Amino acid sequence: MSEATYHIPVMLEQAIEGLNINPNGVYVDLTFGGGGHSRAILDKLSNEGELYAFDKDEDAIQNTINDERFCLIHDDYSNVSKNLRLYRKTKVNGILADLGISSHQIDEVLRGFSINKTAPLDLRMDRRTSLTAADIINTYDKEQLKQIFKEYAEVSNAGFLADRIVRQREQKAIGTTSDLVEIMRPLALKGRENKYFAKVFQALRIEVNDEIRNLEKMLAQCEDLLVSGGRLVVISYHSLEDRLVKNVLRSGNIKGEIQKDFFGAVISPYKVITRKPLEATAEEQERNSRSRSAKMRVGEKI
Repeated sequence: MSEATYHIPVMLEQAIEGLNINPNGVYVDLTFGGGGHSRAILDKLSNEGELYAFDKDEDAIQNTINDERFCLIHDDYSNVSKNLRLYRKTKVNGILADLGISSHQIDEVLRGFSINKTAPLDLRMDRRTSLTAADIINTYDKEQLKQIFKEYAEVSNAGFLADRIVRQREQKAIGTTSDLVEIMRPLALKGRENKYFAKVFQALRIEVNDEIRNLEKMLAQCEDLLVSGGRLVVISYHSLEDRLVKNVLRSGNIKGEIQKDFFGAVISPYKVITRKPLEATAEEQERNSRSRSAKMRVGEKI
């Protein structure tokens, strides 16, 4: 499958510029997908440079690049340090993470990522894991569902949605994407139904794949991995992700707790390169609608 068919890389030029690539350096692409960002990084590397990429989706592994400077690792990026140690790499010059799901995952009907196609309620990025969206919808209690929809979807009627799901599943198990959409439909604003559906599917996807905890684990490892002057570039797609990245770059910790030295200067392992998050250009947003919610932050290891 071609890169363009699998996934169009988001904010490609800004990402490469943000990495400030040393041609002889060691780089990590934590979200390989269709390989678009990886190929652009390889174009900037000399014969001495190296690129290690990660993806937990078995479909993405089929897109590997035949290049002696490249290594693709089939694992979640939360295990980045452990995997790199296997290759005797403890320090790298740059790390890139595009946290969005790929076009392929959305378009592959049986994965259940699309709100517009009937499919099993799956939403697993790594099909080696067991928990699916159907498991969550049919087994979590009302308070658990409410918390997921409130925290991960930020919908105002999370309690009503949780209650409606619990009542519906008492009559019949909720097994498909269409089943869930029909349950949600009366709770969505007229004319904005798809936005509401997408938010709820996002919440379920985050829970199924443990995305927030894995992102926290990954960000905590980047500080030790990067050499002084190395760059961390992260592209996020919703406020929860962006807040975590912002906190880490500003303060060095997930909670964003600022620590200051004797003179009142903020102590952080990073110099923030992007005071405000970068967004895709109007041209890119027109060409690729999935870039419209993207926000990029860049930090440089001090």
